[in-house]
Amino acid sequence: MGLWSRMKLLFRAKASSALDRAEDPRQVLDYAYSQQQQLLVTLRKGLVEVATSKQQLELQEKKLEARVPQLDDQARRAVSAGREDLARIALERKRTAMAEMQSLHTQVAEVEADKQRLSAQERALQLRIEQFRTHRDVVSARYSAAEAEVRVKESLAGVSGELAELGMAVGRAEEKADRLQARARAIDSLIDVGALPSASGGDFVEAELLRITAGSEIDEELARIRSEVEWPKLAGSTEEKKG
Repeated sequence: MGLWSRMKLLFRAKASSALDRAEDPRQVLDYAYSQQQQLLVTLRKGLVEVATSKQQLELQEKKLEARVPQLDDQARRAVSAGREDLARIALERKRTAMAEMQSLHTQVAEVEADKQRLSAQERALQLRIEQFRTHRDVVSARYSAAEAEVRVKESLAGVSGELAELGMAVGRAEEKADRLQARARAIDSLIDVGALPSASGGDFVEAELLRITAGSEIDEELARIRSEVEWPKLAGSTEEKKG
């Protein structure tokens, strides 16, 4: 396949895809329904014209049928008057009228057959249009529902993507918080073992020694106070024994 052929094929494919996206099945169905309605209107007009033609032919047939007795009467009166030439003319007219009557009768039968055929076609077309309208409504409803479903799913897909990104952000935040907490605990542990200076800036060993010294001083002061409190009691009990 040459370059030009491939370009034409690609163009037709893209054009077909664009037309498919632009084409709304509901509009196509509505157009088809309107065309069928117009066809039904045209068929009914034809049916009215055929019925009118039949009535005109029947009227002409009745006129000729009414003229035949008149021509018979003219022929009899002409013979009675001794005018066979006039009687012959009247009989020729009668013969022509009867031939026309026969032709009109045949035409009326043919027009009646056309009328019956058009009536049957009109009923069939009307039924087909009713069926097509039901089918159009069903297809249009299905297309509208599918279109709405696609829009909802596309919206949900966009929301899902945003939620996924938010979930990842929350996960990263939780992971960062966990790392910070772990680091804080590690720093506390290092401070406890003296690997890092405390908040007061002293050494861990020095702090422990100060704590022990402070405890000893408190114990000594407590013993001194206890002795001062208990000494009067001991002195009083000694004097009582002497007395």
